[in-house]
Amino acid sequence: MKKALLPLALASLCALPAHANDASSVDALRQTTMNLIDALVDTGVLTREKADELIKAAEAKAAKTAAKAKKDSTVRVQYVPESVKAEIREQLKQEVLAQARTEGWAAPNAIPEWTERIKIEGDIRVRYQEDSVPTGNTAIGAYAPGAAGNPGAGNQDYPLATRFPAGVGMDAFGFPAGNTSEDVDRLRLRARLGILARINDTVSAGVRLATGNVSDRVSTNQTLGNNFNKYTFLVDRAYIKFDPVEWASFSGGRIPNPWFATDLVWDEDLNFDGVAVNLRNVTPTQSLRPFATVGWFPLRADSPPSAQRQWFAGAQIGAEYDLSTNTRLRFGLAKYHYSNLEARTDTRYDVAGPLQGYGGYEYSSALRAKGNTLVRTNSPLDTTEDPIYGLAAKFEPWVLTATADLAHFDPVHVLLSAEFAKNTGFNRADILRRTGLNLVDGKDTAYHVRVTVGMPSVRLAEDWQVFLAYKYIGSDALIDGFTDSDFGLGGTNLKGFVLGGSYGLYRDTALGLRWYSARNIHSMTYDPTLIADQRYEVDTLMVDMNVRF
Repeated sequence: MKKALLPLALASLCALPAHANDASSVDALRQTTMNLIDALVDTGVLTREKADELIKAAEAKAAKTAAKAKKDSTVRVQYVPESVKAEIREQLKQEVLAQARTEGWAAPNAIPEWTERIKIEGDIRVRYQEDSVPTGNTAIGAYAPGAAGNPGAGNQDYPLATRFPAGVGMDAFGFPAGNTSEDVDRLRLRARLGILARINDTVSAGVRLATGNVSDRVSTNQTLGNNFNKYTFLVDRAYIKFDPVEWASFSGGRIPNPWFATDLVWDEDLNFDGVAVNLRNVTPTQSLRPFATVGWFPLRADSPPSAQRQWFAGAQIGAEYDLSTNTRLRFGLAKYHYSNLEARTDTRYDVAGPLQGYGGYEYSSALRAKGNTLVRTNSPLDTTEDPIYGLAAKFEPWVLTATADLAHFDPVHVLLSAEFAKNTGFNRADILRRTGLNLVDGKDTAYHVRVTVGMPSVRLAEDWQVFLAYKYIGSDALIDGFTDSDFGLGGTNLKGFVLGGSYGLYRDTALGLRWYSARNIHSMTYDPTLIADQRYEVDTLMVDMNVRF
């Protein structure tokens, strides 16, 4: 681009006829250009001498244009919409700044080259959260046999199966311990800082640090109240991405969620360890843009030597379709496969005790939330060890996701989303064969519907958005450790509503409000000798102040 770009732009602006209908617009454009030149001088990108030369050249050309116009009795004024004028101003600004950086108008190499390849982004959120539980919830102790007194000794006193969150801690007898009867309120903080680097035209990389802890993969919140002690900053993302062609990309490392999905299956804070390939616009048309994603992710690499490694793989196909200028649809169909995650009766045990690899079928308490049906995997010979719980069902869910963006009232949009999941690996006969559990309840389906009205995203002052959603998550439709950690405080075997909204106070500064109401679908402990009508219900209120940079 030649340095004559700015003089030509000035000349074209100054040459516009200043008729009554367009006088204010012309003056605004002329003043915008003059302000831009002054700003370039003030920041040192452009010298005052250079600026005076450009202005002088613009005035000279304007005079010539005006003289020529007098000879023509016919005056034609092209109407330029305000949106186009704003776009022209922004493009002109970016082109001039790019030329200044390229040609070093202020000084050679005044702007380092690496600044063009590095992008820094982040956000900070301060949240007030209140979890309210009704008095009718079943107490934790009621889930254990003989809870009113001593449950007795021996492995046989543990429940055959459970859906309650053993991961929240165990009591003296090895039964779930947690809170189902006390209201809790707290202040929480989330801070994230990311760096995106464009290495070259093909390779890029990303690193993001976040608050949180290593035992909670679906939340980056840090609860305040640690006697003013410092908090941990963890590696939330670290990946390399290859874009060898326009229609394909390859990612590896700890990568952002590669799937098109809602928060029914995957919590919004969840990232993935592994590799993924994304194909997009393979056969592009003006209105139809297909895409496809495949990925492979190890779940547990530290399995006992005699146990099989656990991993997760998935594939998704879908497309975006512009039904009209005001209606955009997107849909995707995914198939997920979890390998070696289901439980079996563990026979690696003899009269001398556990053998190498014993406990390899456990569904780790560090992973699980609540809701999945868990069954004991202990050997029949094991009468002394604590129960080792594993997943009763296999997990092979199909997930159908669809969204619609209705922009008929732009800038206000109506956003619709729906998702349905069915675990085709849920088979009662197979559960009985592998574990001895004759499961008579449990659900293998989940669905989520949501309606949002407002701006597609709240980024500017006075932007707003409100939404209403309903969720139904069957006990064994999805892996409970990866679902939304806020709805019902995480997990499956839950149903209920979510209501919320956000409002932009300033640019990239928003105030948000959410209310969750969830309760269990089936009992939490599967044992006919225990309480039949077990209840778990929780309402959660969240007030967020969020800033982005």
